This record gives sequence, C-alpha cells and structure tokens, in this order.
Amino acid sequence: MRHPTFPYSLSLPVFAAPMFLISGPELVVEACKAGIIGAFPTSNARPIEMLDQWMRRITEDLAAARAADPDKPVGPWAANVITHSSNQRLPEDLALIAKYKPPIVITALGSPKPVLDLVHAYGGLVFADVVSLKLARKAALAGADGLACVSAGAGGHTGGLSPFAFVAAVRKFFDGYVIVGGGIADGWGVAGAIGAGADLVYMGTRFIPTSESMAAQEYKQMLVDCDADDLLVSAAITGTPASWLRPSLVANGLDPDDMPPPPARNYDSTRSFAGKRWSQVWAAGQGVGSIAAMEPVSLVVERLINEYHSAVDRFEQFAADFTQSTENR
Repeated sequence: MRHPTFPYSLSLPVFAAPMFLISGPELVVEACKAGIIGAFPTSNARPIEMLDQWMRRITEDLAAARAADPDKPVGPWAANVITHSSNQRLPEDLALIAKYKPPIVITALGSPKPVLDLVHAYGGLVFADVVSLKLARKAALAGADGLACVSAGAGGHTGGLSPFAFVAAVRKFFDGYVIVGGGIADGWGVAGAIGAGADLVYMGTRFIPTSESMAAQEYKQMLVDCDADDLLVSAAITGTPASWLRPSLVANGLDPDDMPPPPARNYDSTRSFAGKRWSQVWAAGQGVGSIAAMEPVSLVVERLINEYHSAVDRFEQFAADFTQSTENR
C-alpha cells in the first residue's frame, strides 16, 4: 500500500537539495516561494545560535508569503540533519527542530531513528538520504517515510547506482515516498524521473549558481564554465566519495590524478569551518553542463516548469503516435 498523495501543493515535484556550505535561508525561502521544496543542512549554520536565527527567519518569511497570497503554492521547507555518531551537536539540532517543526526532516550519513519519534510527534515527514540498496533497506526498516536515493551523477557525497536502477530496486521493497537525485538538472530530467517511478526529484547543482545561494562568485562562474568532463569522484576530501570540480582541486594544490588517501570521517557540526580543506574545494554533479548563467531561483524554477510540461506533452504525443502506428500495422 503506497503512502497517500504528497500532502503539500507544489508547482513542480522538486527539492532544491540541501547542499553543504551552499544552502542557506535565502535559497530555502526563494525555493519555497517558487513552489518547490527548499532544504538546507543544519550543519551549515555554525554556531548553534545561527541555526536558531535561520529557522526563525525561514518560518517567519514563509508564513508572510502564504499570508500575502493564499492561492499561490508555497512549498514546505526541509531541514537536513547529520545523524552520524561523530556529530556531537545532534541533540541541539533536534531541540531546534522540535521548536520550529520543519515539515520535512532529511537525515544524512546515519540512521533516521534519532529523529523519527520527534518529527512524527508534530506531524512531520522523515526522509533518509541513502546511497545504496543496503542503506535504503535499513532506512525503510527503521520507519522512514521517504528515501532520497542519491545516485550516480550527484554532486557532493554521491552514490554509485543509476537513478533508474535505484528507483526500480527500491520500489520492490518500499511503499513510501521515493526521491531521486543524480545528474538531473532540467525539467526534462524531472519528467523522466517521475515517469520511472520517483515521487520527487533532488536537484542540487542547478541551484548553486543562483543569486540566493551562499556559493562564492568564483564557484558559480566555474559551474558556468565547466561540464561533466571536469568532475572527479574521490573520498580524499571528507572520507566519503564525493564529486568534485577538477579546477577547484587544482586551485587548492591537489592533483586530481594523484589524490591523497581518505581522512577519517568526522561530521561534527560543532567544529568551525576555518582551515578545513572541505570548506575550500567545490563540488558539482553531472548536470553541470546544463548551467549557462547565474540566475535567481525564481527564473530557474520557471524554466524547469516549462521544460517539465514540454516533456509531458512530448511523452503524450509520442504515446499517441506510437499507439496509432501500432494500430495501423
């Protein structure tokens, strides 16, 4: 038995995916106001007092947007929290989640169990980031409402499975919401993912060069200038395989063809960003070649919606033509 229809009205079934060092309150709010789901990692806000400020701003700004135009869809926001054992700030993050009640909480780099009772108590949904079928099965058994299947082609921490293969395999044992991400950077790809069985789509790289993201201007320009041939997947930066921009690695004194061994994994949100190698190198997914300019979120989403509807129209016409040609044989 499948979950009921997604309980929020959206202009497009898309998350502006939570991106480390990129997603902040401006990006979240503008994504939601454009009718998609805005998400951010709680670990982006350091120290914990900043996280309180961010969550307050997001809730107040979205409440004001809904009040200003009740007929316009304003998407829900999502907080992405690291549940890995190394994250010593997790209890404090959970206290703020209980206070501000994000409609969706996404767990990463660990089990969804630490957040389930808390989020379900106020009626929220818990989605779990997973990069393999093994982790997907564990998250499903733990009681996650949805699985965010991070597939090959995703930027930052990435998976190894094809998005199509991942969705098909997960559908065999999971009846909750399925989100898929990995190399999807336009509305045509969104339509393809939905046609393949996903309920929602993670889209990260496409939103990095937006006006509202926290990325440096040089980072945004690098995305405009690069394509998929400029990417390297390596665990050498954070200890977990991630997709990096080669020019960024070179700019930080690293040889993309001779990367150092992976460090021990440590995802403690109490640590400062200062002096950390992972704060200076830049990630991207395989959809990077679709980026032609730096634009505001509203314009990106408008284009995605037009592409999505063009894809749906094309599929309907293709199906009609195919049926007719079959009948005429």
